Parts: sequence; C-alpha cells; structure tokens
Amino acid sequence: MKKKLLLALALSCAAYQAHAAGDVIAGKTAFAKCASCHQVGRSARGVFGPQLNGIVGRPAGATKDFKYSAAMMNSRIVWSEASLRAFLKSPNDVVPGNKMRFFGIGNDRQIDDLLAYLSQYK
Repeated sequence: MKKKLLLALALSCAAYQAHAAGDVIAGKTAFAKCASCHQVGRSARGVFGPQLNGIVGRPAGATKDFKYSAAMMNSRIVWSEASLRAFLKSPNDVVPGNKMRFFGIGNDRQIDDLLAYLSQYK
C-alpha cells in the first residue's frame, strides 16, 4: 500500500513538472501573439517591443535597442519565470503605465508553453 501511494505521488509530481515545463512547439505557436512586436533568435532586435533573448534574469528596461516607458524603466523588476508569468497574465497589473498594448493571456498552459519557448533563447 505504501509503495502504491509513493508511486502515485511520484507520478503526479512528474505530471505537474511536465505541465510546468511547458511545450516548446506549442510555445512557438503561442509566440505568434507576441511576434508582431517582439523578436527572438540570433538576429533579434527591438522593433515595436524589445527583443526577448535572455529575458529570464534580465532587468526590465535593460536592452539598448528599445525605448521603454518610464513605468517599465522604474519597475525594478528582474524578469524571472514568476514575474514573467504574472506579467503575461496581466501586464497592466504588474507594471501599470507600461507601453505594451496587450491584455494578457488567461490560459496557464499557454503561458507555460510560451515560457518554455522563450527559455531556448539565452
């Protein structure tokens, strides 16, 4: 009985980790919502929004090829998975007065996938 309980717990943890990790392929599809303003990859640059290479661990407003809003520059956010998750869910709640014209993503799985996709671009 104890082994079955431990096995069930291990399997549910593995399922949670797989969900939390996200799907890179689905994330590429989800990035289509972002691609009109943001770029990733070797030749990425700021256009209507900053390029997103190496976003995790980067302070908000730190790239030199994009003119950020005062709200973003003064936010003192260092992008982590948690802060990106919150921002992607509701940008104006996380950084009121930012320039991004996006209402957010309400689907947690889609955010997981998008974060998995972005994490490839260091």
